[in-house]
Amino acid sequence: MSINEFDFYEKIKNWDFSKIKYIEESLTNWDMYDILNKKANSESKILDLGTGGGENLIKYFPQAKEIIGTDFSNEMIKTAKSNLEKSARKNIEFKQMDNLKMTTPDNYFDIVVARHTCIDAKQIYNTLKNDGILILRGVDKLDCWELKYMFKKGQAYNDVKPISLIDYENILNAGFRNVELVPIHIREYYKTKEDLLALLLKTPILCDFSEEKENNDLKFNIDMAILDKYINLHKTDKGILLIRRYYGITAIK
Repeated sequence: MSINEFDFYEKIKNWDFSKIKYIEESLTNWDMYDILNKKANSESKILDLGTGGGENLIKYFPQAKEIIGTDFSNEMIKTAKSNLEKSARKNIEFKQMDNLKMTTPDNYFDIVVARHTCIDAKQIYNTLKNDGILILRGVDKLDCWELKYMFKKGQAYNDVKPISLIDYENILNAGFRNVELVPIHIREYYKTKEDLLALLLKTPILCDFSEEKENNDLKFNIDMAILDKYINLHKTDKGILLIRRYYGITAIK
């Protein structure tokens, strides 16, 4: 992860979307948390990479022997620890860690979860036990594509190879078996312009994150005239439409 990306996440500090009003329609029958809860048991040791403010871990992860949530940003981890103190959850710990320089022990975890974050597949392979499971959910190149096209920029906008394919190939090359890649299509409807703008200011959708270049442009320079044009073209009875493109990968060591 580049220094620019580190600065971006340090400034965001948390990923709590609870105040953003929107509804979601999933067009794909693939749910990371459903898979996780089916695979885990009370004796499982689980690692969550890219935990952010820990909201999803605290809310959706199963009861387990040990759960460690990590994030590159120390500010995110501070938020996660604060959220944990407000919950009744046990056996959860949050730590700052760079996914590309993992400090977790080898052959330790039963399940590794990675959500919307950069990964090193070989390091994940090493930290998993034999027959351990990787569950990954990522943001693909075509996410919010109409919006990116109008702005002529955005996450992976200029990349030739989709992020999903890069991760898939890296996971295969790391030695995983039974690797399955599923495209995830979701429609989101934002109640107001302010709700959509809040999303864009809190996520790197319109920042030039790249999987193929080291220098990423992460400036917040949203042209409101272009945003207004997009909103006028995508108003519906349900709200302002945003088409999301994610991907899910499962694999076994």
